[in-house]
Amino acid sequence: MTDHSLQSLAVRMSAAARELKGRVDPQETMERAAALAVRNVDGCQAASISLARGRSLETHAGTSEAVRTADQLQAETGEGPCLDAIHEQATIYVSDLSTDPRWPSWGSQVAERTGLRSVLSCQLFTDEDAVGALNMYSDRTQAFDGDDHAEALALAAHIAVAMSAAQETQGLMASKDTRSLIGQAMGIAMERYELDAEQAWALLTRLSQSMNVRVRDLAADFVATRTLPRPELEDPDERSSPTV
Repeated sequence: MTDHSLQSLAVRMSAAARELKGRVDPQETMERAAALAVRNVDGCQAASISLARGRSLETHAGTSEAVRTADQLQAETGEGPCLDAIHEQATIYVSDLSTDPRWPSWGSQVAERTGLRSVLSCQLFTDEDAVGALNMYSDRTQAFDGDDHAEALALAAHIAVAMSAAQETQGLMASKDTRSLIGQAMGIAMERYELDAEQAWALLTRLSQSMNVRVRDLAADFVATRTLPRPELEDPDERSSPTV
């Protein structure tokens, strides 16, 4: 990559991180992440995010029916780059689905049924129960070059962090007491600083991350003291938020 390309990549990754930051719903996070892959990776025309338990594969987000079909065929045939990226290699590239010998059944069916010809799959994240992959497709052969590989890996890292945070948040919000406490803190922030619900949640999660404390603990302290530490409001989408 040239210096200009590296600078451009850094700008796009910063924007991607801001877009994914503070998402509560893992499903919404995955859908936004798939859309980001199409926007950011030049060779990518459609993208999906798949999760697996064992060799069972399920597509949780996809930007087109073609990529959902391609992922489903991996589940049906038991072969494909997504499954291998999830279980064996961090990144797998197929320059021509119709001729690649590694997955003869899957590749030929995908090319015939969807018109897709190349795919780049990146391992997305791992935890105790599930692993995943970001899959980027094109209807052109040899669609992904070295810069695309670098961008895809950087984006996958951001998605992994966002997914982990969203899953943790979802677990927190599942607790009735925690939900009530965070709701109180959001209500106070909305009233005091004239925020909407999304801005209030973004404020709490950003402070939680910057201070390295749990959202629940931050909310409990805010409800008790009615005082927040001073955050640095760097997100331009939150320029209407207060400096507190």
